[in-house]
Amino acid sequence: MTDARLPCQRHHFSLPDDFHYLNCAYMGPLPQVAERAGIEGLRAKRFPQAIAPEDFFAPVDGLRERFARLIGEAEANRIATVPSVSYAVSTIARNTRAGWGSNVVIVHEQFPGNVYPWRRLVAEQGGELRVVAPPGEGGRGEGWTDRILEQIDGGTVVVAMGTVHWTDGTRFDIEAVRARTREVGAALVLDGTQTVGAAPIDVAALEPDALIVAGYKWLLGPYSLSLAWFGDRYLDGVPLEETWIARRGSENFAGLVDYVDEYQPGALRFDVGQRSNFALIPALSASLDLVLEWRPERVSAYCAALMDGAFARLRELGVRVEDSRWRSPHLFGLGLPPRGDPGALKAALARHRVGVSFRGASVRVSPNVYNTANDAEALVAAFEEALGG
Repeated sequence: MTDARLPCQRHHFSLPDDFHYLNCAYMGPLPQVAERAGIEGLRAKRFPQAIAPEDFFAPVDGLRERFARLIGEAEANRIATVPSVSYAVSTIARNTRAGWGSNVVIVHEQFPGNVYPWRRLVAEQGGELRVVAPPGEGGRGEGWTDRILEQIDGGTVVVAMGTVHWTDGTRFDIEAVRARTREVGAALVLDGTQTVGAAPIDVAALEPDALIVAGYKWLLGPYSLSLAWFGDRYLDGVPLEETWIARRGSENFAGLVDYVDEYQPGALRFDVGQRSNFALIPALSASLDLVLEWRPERVSAYCAALMDGAFARLRELGVRVEDSRWRSPHLFGLGLPPRGDPGALKAALARHRVGVSFRGASVRVSPNVYNTANDAEALVAAFEEALGG
């Protein structure tokens, strides 16, 4: 295994040559190998008799194994295949007890899939939903973790948050949050959608209680397929669905009417119904093979090097850029100066054929290994045009 710098991987994708796609946080482009795998899986249903019982199990097990390696987990059966982050968070909320005097801590403007289940929990069982805002002055990252830590107390049952903030990539000190939740006996539920695949994370070292990742962003997979890792706290919980395939002995199709209450081992009980999607599973597996080959630490280094020269030029235009300590290399927000016109910037980005997202008060930029120096230059040029630089 080499630690050499990762070269550009654009040849794996079918992105148009005249477009600067800096928007992986919105949706990762599907690699060509994943596209072929998904099409092949879809075509398999032309002749269903050729789909054997083992085809319902082996591909999904292979997907779990790939994801386990990506997040530093030795036990692939701790991973469930789910359709979305909200599905997994709803499963976890179902297995969490709140009540009078309790609280759930979340972050200001958190992605809604990791908010609504907690709102329902405290509405039905009682307790308080504590929403932690960033500091009012200066950078968002510095001091935000301290504010989160201050809200965690003996009544906290869950801290549910992203590994970074989804609107602008603001980093949190997740290790400090994990240490504090241990002190008070609270669960830590992480949405890793905007981190896993683009930056290293090790669940064996961090030991959260759950880590959930949507597959269609930095894992470069298809839509409607996500992966969820479960720690010991929730591993024996009650699933949202009582599926046949999650039961012990479900590999024996002839015996499916011999109903059993015992589940398959580990997190397999939490799998969505019809989990053996013959198109989506092979597509995401093929994408994960690429991500594992590239290695998240090299993806992160690639993005950092790609954008490094742009930040000084953007600051000269009055654009607000978070300090590097609190800014994700692969995902960051750019704030317009007071004189900036969002409409003019959107028009300039369109003229320069640059794809980004507008989230909250941030222009969210999210490069990946298919981007080149030309993409970074086009982004800066659009800002220069819009801001009169």
